[in-house]
Amino acid sequence: MKHTHIASSTPNRTRVKLSQKRRNADEMARIVHALKEHRQIIDIRPNVNTGSIVIYHAEDEGNAEDIQAILQDLGIILGKVADVPIVEGKSEVAKDLTHAIYDLNQRVGQASGGLVDLRFLVPVGLGTLAIHQLLRNGWQFETVPWYVLAWYSFDSFIKLHYTSDPEQKNS
Repeated sequence: MKHTHIASSTPNRTRVKLSQKRRNADEMARIVHALKEHRQIIDIRPNVNTGSIVIYHAEDEGNAEDIQAILQDLGIILGKVADVPIVEGKSEVAKDLTHAIYDLNQRVGQASGGLVDLRFLVPVGLGTLAIHQLLRNGWQFETVPWYVLAWYSFDSFIKLHYTSDPEQKNS
C-alpha cells in the first residue's frame, strides 16, 4: 500500500505503516514526538527501515481511534479511516481513493465549522473557472470552453448532493 494506514490493532498495541514520503528519520521523529505527548501511550517503537511505528498504549476502548485522531492532527490522512460502503468489483486503488476523499471531505467540513465541504467547493471551483474563461476569452463556441465547465459545475453539484453519505462506524 502506498498510503499511511493502521496495519494492525489490538487492545494494547497498534502498528501504523507509513506512506513512502513519510519514511524518513525526521518525519518519523515528528510523529513519535507528537504521540509521546499523550498519556495513554506507554511506549513507541519506530522503524525507519520498514516505515512502521509500533505504539503500545493502555487497554482502553478507543485508543486506536485516538491514535487516528492524533495522526490526522499532524496532517496525515489515513487510507482507511472510515468504514465506507464499497460496491463489489472496485479495485483496491478505487477503494483507497474513496476512503481518502471521504476523509478529506470530513476534514474540510471540520475546518470550516460545517460551513462547506468538497461537495460544495468542487462545483463552485468549476463554476468559477467557467466564469473566468467566459470573461477572459468570450463565448468561444468553436473551441468548447466555459459552458463545458459550467455543465461540469452543475452536473457535479447535482451528483454530489443527491447521494447518501457513507455510514459511520458504530463501535
